[in-house]
Amino acid sequence: MANQVILRFEDVVFEYSHKKPILDEAGFSVRTGAKITLMGQNGAGKSTLFGLIKGEQKAKEGKVSVTNGASIATARQVVERSDFKKTVEEYFATSFKIALPNLKSEISKAMKAVNLAVPIDRIVGELSGGQQARLLLANALIQKPDILLLDEPTNNLDKDGIDHLLEFLIMYEKTVIVISHDADFLNCFTEGVLYLDVFTKKIETYVGDYYSVVAEIDGRIERERKKNAQLEKLIKDRKQKVNFFAHKGGKMRKLAKKMSDQTTELEDNKVEVRKEDKTIRDFTIPAQDMFGDIVVIKQLKVIQNHEPVVKNIDKILNKRSRLLISGPNGIGKSTLLRTLVDNKSEGVKIMDGVRVGYYSQDFATLDYEQTVFDSLESVLADGVDTQEMRAVAAGFLITGDLMGHKISQLSEGQKGLLSFAGLVLTQPGLLVLDEPTNHINFRHIPIIAKAINSYAGAMILISHMPEFVEKIKVDDYLDLGKL
Repeated sequence: MANQVILRFEDVVFEYSHKKPILDEAGFSVRTGAKITLMGQNGAGKSTLFGLIKGEQKAKEGKVSVTNGASIATARQVVERSDFKKTVEEYFATSFKIALPNLKSEISKAMKAVNLAVPIDRIVGELSGGQQARLLLANALIQKPDILLLDEPTNNLDKDGIDHLLEFLIMYEKTVIVISHDADFLNCFTEGVLYLDVFTKKIETYVGDYYSVVAEIDGRIERERKKNAQLEKLIKDRKQKVNFFAHKGGKMRKLAKKMSDQTTELEDNKVEVRKEDKTIRDFTIPAQDMFGDIVVIKQLKVIQNHEPVVKNIDKILNKRSRLLISGPNGIGKSTLLRTLVDNKSEGVKIMDGVRVGYYSQDFATLDYEQTVFDSLESVLADGVDTQEMRAVAAGFLITGDLMGHKISQLSEGQKGLLSFAGLVLTQPGLLVLDEPTNHINFRHIPIIAKAINSYAGAMILISHMPEFVEKIKVDDYLDLGKL
């Protein structure tokens, strides 16, 4: 079966609503053992493509073929909230219609493969974001699929977790298709790219490492722009001549008609330049004007040997203080931020009256049943009207057509951008950021880093992305692994 085609799309058409296709006569093939990246704008339909591969969605036209009934499993972006109350063992068990007689042994093997060491009676919702990311991958591996689909697998993973995942994927002998915005991660193992064009609704196939493919796509976009510029100049010249000859009468009028037809043909030859390089606009996060000790941390809990341990520390954040919290997955970084924001930690105090802008790695601050409009309106600072709200949202590619959508209908990337729009509108005195690059297209990250670095209030940051952290001027550090 080596080097045979294991997956094929033939002229596939798919749409959620009439005459609004996600895919239009899309075609590609993937060979056994290939390591492929699926690339495209937020909302282009990458997760939908995974649904078609798994058979969860059905094509309107065309054919999706999986060779010899090859098995498929997906490591999703996030654990479903409905699974939070299950134990780790119960979570794995839900992957099988018929209970495995040796389930515990298989769980042990899968968890070892992804370097996850937690008791199988732990509640899934109590795991850290990094532990949940490993759980998602282990849950896919335990199914022993012929085709492994990974949706943003590096989200919430620390450096050790990403390195372990890379090593695993490089050695993995079966077929892997990955959606990820982590460019460095992709470049280490990708051998080709499936590019989902949001405008043509086609899928283009590229061969090569990730950075080479991105450069090739950027070059194509530039060639498209130059072609259109040349055509625009020629069309303008022809139209001027058409207008001149049309008023001369006789043969000149016939010539004008001929040139007019040629001009129409030139206009038809213009291509719609892809906007994959379209990024969010530069933005600032206005800071609430605060003075004094905005945050005081005297005591916190860390997880050691799966048990909480109280540690005494002395941290005070004033205006413009920037604290970077680090430590291995599972030690309690996100839990610390949640209890801080909720003001539920006895050893942590936020000054009264401080507006807190909280970017949660799992979007726990978002009400998925709210519309985008209502969600943004609910966080507006005094003096900010809905017109300004819409303008801010548009800067994050949250356009008017999305305002009536429920948040549950947004892609994970769109939820991330919505969260940043909310931070701008909140105008916080304290900014709490838990993995703010999760789910974010790498093209947006430099703009986000610039905005965060220019923020004038107090800030607490957790991030597993060193190249992002390097762009932020941090003046204090807290490594929970060294307490």
